[in-house]
Amino acid sequence: MTDMLTRSAVDHPPSTGVRRILKHPALMHHNRLAAGVWAVNLVLLATVPLNPGTLSYLALGNVALAVLIRQQYVINLLFRLATSAPTTWPLRVRWTLAKVYHFGGLHVGGATAATAWFLGFVVAATLDPLPVAQLAVCYTLLVLLVGVVATALPWFRGRFHDAFEKTHRFGGWAALCLLWTQTLLAGDRPAMVVLSVLTASIASPWLRLRRVSVHIDRPSSHVALVRFDHGVTPFAGSSTAVSRRPLLEWHSFANIPEPGRSGFRLTISRAGDWTGRFIDDAPETVWVKGIPTAGVANIETLFTRVVYVATGSGIGPCLPHLLAQKVPALLVWATRDPRKTYGDRLVDDILAVQPDAWIWDTGDRGKPDMVRMALDACREFDAEAVICISNRKLTWQVVRGVEERGIPAYGAIWDS
Repeated sequence: MTDMLTRSAVDHPPSTGVRRILKHPALMHHNRLAAGVWAVNLVLLATVPLNPGTLSYLALGNVALAVLIRQQYVINLLFRLATSAPTTWPLRVRWTLAKVYHFGGLHVGGATAATAWFLGFVVAATLDPLPVAQLAVCYTLLVLLVGVVATALPWFRGRFHDAFEKTHRFGGWAALCLLWTQTLLAGDRPAMVVLSVLTASIASPWLRLRRVSVHIDRPSSHVALVRFDHGVTPFAGSSTAVSRRPLLEWHSFANIPEPGRSGFRLTISRAGDWTGRFIDDAPETVWVKGIPTAGVANIETLFTRVVYVATGSGIGPCLPHLLAQKVPALLVWATRDPRKTYGDRLVDDILAVQPDAWIWDTGDRGKPDMVRMALDACREFDAEAVICISNRKLTWQVVRGVEERGIPAYGAIWDS
């Protein structure tokens, strides 16, 4: 392996100039989409009359974008449209289409632009006073929107994720109620239609809320293999939101359906307080909501051959695609003592479909250079793209390192 790793760095030297700049995480497609939303809004700022009515509709339009782009049916539709392109299309086009999972940039752009437009509306409404009741609602809603946006900033979300999640959920519901109140007081019928659509969109996952039984195996203190069989067999590459306290916290995990068998599995690894409690105090039932929703690795069908790069529990999101075998793939998996940690059955399932998988035991061999392994695997397997499922730091390192060498690469961007 050492010789191959050395050759890969020579075969794929990092690009220089514009490409290297464009592959910086700060310029990822998520941020470009957010900037695009702001660009459109700035054009509107310069071209439309800025009266209170226009400002309110611009704010509502951006709210609609922010809400609907996160709707599960919309997400699945976006993935279906993006991945419908045939592999005969130019690689550059497919490379860009596969960035579909960066759609969260539209959510960020819409939410922040809506807050800015609503601030303008409140200023206009103060200078040309609305009735006291409407003005009170407007000020309350503005404070709430600013609070939701502020707690969603990356530095806050990363340090206080539970607080972010609660603020986003309850703050979002409260904002919707205040928007309805303001709209009803104003008697604005077009706005009522838009709010009706947004309300249905937000409510739809909760209308499918259910408590289901689960069977849990713990091959080690590090991981729980959770089996579901409640009449739902999700598609490979989807995820399910799971909770023990449905109003307070939700965690999404990749579904692992088994061909020819009903139900599915989840792989939950110890990565924090919630997962640790789940493993140590395994529940008999959990709450689920909504529908199975497409995840990043669904973009595999845009390429003729792919390399999956995973570390530790990142094998979970990779496994359903490996089992489905829709696209020729090679697995590169770095983890500590895989059989002891994840159990013989899961490892045997992997080897049954990936007999040539590159499995690196970090307990015996230490941490590998995952960028070099990914590049070497691409060359050996003649792959068009790399899909990396790992922690934030390593995922971005692999994606950037591979793309700087002219190979499409994809991985989670932790935007939710």
